[in-house]
Amino acid sequence: MDISGIGAAGYPAWRGTEKAQQSTTGKRFADQVNHAAGSPKVHQIYMEEDMLWSGGNGTGLSYYLKYAENSTEDDPIVIAKGVDENGDEFEQTIHINKVNPKCATVVEMRALEAHTGVKKLGGFTSLPLETGAMGLNDRTDFMDLFQNQINDMKQLSQKRAVAYYQYSMKAYWDFMNRK
Repeated sequence: MDISGIGAAGYPAWRGTEKAQQSTTGKRFADQVNHAAGSPKVHQIYMEEDMLWSGGNGTGLSYYLKYAENSTEDDPIVIAKGVDENGDEFEQTIHINKVNPKCATVVEMRALEAHTGVKKLGGFTSLPLETGAMGLNDRTDFMDLFQNQINDMKQLSQKRAVAYYQYSMKAYWDFMNRK
């Protein structure tokens, strides 16, 4: 398909926007978008024996979870091992009974999710979407995130999503109430 005519800055119409963008910023729009998005995040994929969970998020945080050797039924302990959003290796010991969903990291909540067996949306997660932007040491009130997610889904008339996030939120409230 051929487009005739003169676009911005005297260039053919099909090149007008690109050339006009270059003349004002010195960069193509696509290059600016790629730069704004930052360097591509590299994710490590883990395949360890007896893993409870393996994955990551949009920040580049990648890790796996497995029970510690000294984990017991009364004191379940999970080891998280991987790379943080800066590419630095980490290892954390998480005592499940000490996880507080009102002030937790995404790694702690993934450990709690895996330990309690909360059903995962689409097989991936029971956690609200905002967790995809959390770093290793970022703490938040997950119960507030759930409530916000539920409100958003109600606004969008997504009844199944509302029910799912209510189920997930209740599972974590039940965990807190059992402690």
